[in-house]
Amino acid sequence: MSEFTIYHNPRCSKSRQTLALLQENGIEPTVVEYLKTPPSVNRLKSIVKALAISPRDLLRTKEADYKEAGLDDSSLTKEQILKLMVAYPKVIERPIVTRGDRAVVGRPPENVLKLID
Repeated sequence: MSEFTIYHNPRCSKSRQTLALLQENGIEPTVVEYLKTPPSVNRLKSIVKALAISPRDLLRTKEADYKEAGLDDSSLTKEQILKLMVAYPKVIERPIVTRGDRAVVGRPPENVLKLID
């Protein structure tokens, strides 16, 4: 199993570019198609901690599911947001690449280079 994991959507050009950049650097990450297999609440907690952001900062606010899930409600707690992210994985920003306790969002794809020593 690779020490790198990419939360990937193969239909997303940035996600494909980020995966290709990892592979060009000799890294074969564990690929998680998060729309088919969403990360757990606990995994999302560790990702947001590694990114040093709040769960709300990892949301795709222009997705139809964002409004449908009620994520536009500013009174939601972090825990509620995380649970909704699992239930509506389309709202999770992509791609996310993790390595140990570090993480980056591959927007732009070159962000992933920060994880390569």
